[in-house]
Amino acid sequence: MLGRQPRVAAAPSKRKTSPGRSAAAARSRLLIAALTPFILLSITLAVLIGPVDIAPLTVWEIAFGKVTGAEGDWSKSQANIVWLIRFPRVLLAGVVGGGLAVIGVVMQAITRNPLADPFLLGISSGAALGAVSVLLMGVFGGLGIYALSLGAFLGALLAFVLVFSLAIQNGRLLPTRMILAGVAVSFMFSAVTSFITLSDDSSGAARRVLFWMLGGLSGTQWQDLTLPALALVLGIIYLMGQSRALNALIIGDETATTLGIQVHKLRRRLLVVTSLLTGLIIAVSGAIGFVGLMMPHIVRLIVGSDHRRVLPVSLLAGAVYLIWVDVMARTLFAPEEIPVGIITSLCGAPFFLWLMRRNKDAL
Repeated sequence: MLGRQPRVAAAPSKRKTSPGRSAAAARSRLLIAALTPFILLSITLAVLIGPVDIAPLTVWEIAFGKVTGAEGDWSKSQANIVWLIRFPRVLLAGVVGGGLAVIGVVMQAITRNPLADPFLLGISSGAALGAVSVLLMGVFGGLGIYALSLGAFLGALLAFVLVFSLAIQNGRLLPTRMILAGVAVSFMFSAVTSFITLSDDSSGAARRVLFWMLGGLSGTQWQDLTLPALALVLGIIYLMGQSRALNALIIGDETATTLGIQVHKLRRRLLVVTSLLTGLIIAVSGAIGFVGLMMPHIVRLIVGSDHRRVLPVSLLAGAVYLIWVDVMARTLFAPEEIPVGIITSLCGAPFFLWLMRRNKDAL
């Protein structure tokens, strides 16, 4: 709990909403109304795209049949392709994209840095190190399928704590130190990951580590969706409940304190939530960069900075974005696939440079 929630001083009945806020709220509702069916359309088209042609109606007939146990006139190979290969991969792309976008929104709020992103601040590298430690060293081996997620979460949490600690000077969080600390921690964790890889004699070690460093969704199974999807649902519910606190926090600690928000406790809680989401997502997708940087800024340009609007729209926009990036990753050079993280980096690096020039105070 945050203690006392910020209260509005004026009577709600006498408050007047500015035209700018009304327009932003209207755009937000329009975007949510448009993106929701567009996600369903994107899922359908993404499942259709592949070397084997399957009719759109057949896709949903197979999905409905698998859920209800009904039989249809589709072939067994079609059912396996749609239900076991394409559907879980497309849905995971949506979960990962939406989750990374939400993480970016929260990180930019708690650090008050427009350049904050799990990839840039070394959080992804920390999570990848934790995941690789589980894969190659057998850490938490007794936990079975949960070992990978726990390792990634602890790695992400450790990286975030290190970056956060290094970025504080005289009790203040400095944006410049945040970025520099993130770069340093990212290189350090990447070096440790490389050392672990080189110390492993198994032939598949380098390939498995490369997956975590570049990001990818190939080989996704239904069980891979459970933890990240559940964490995302619970996380977005919690974060929406803290949207007013995030609005105050991004203005400044002093403002948030005057509104009754316990800033340090709030940051610690958000630190745990974002680290948990980052770890669970990277455990199944690898280190996919720049989604958490791009989506929040694009959304804020359209709907404004109110987190009651930014969070849900970023969730939907990030999901749509990564679904189509994954389609590109598996079709541009078919039958060969390229890592999803390569495409997001090619799109995100120019965006980062533009954002850096636009927000000179961030560095």
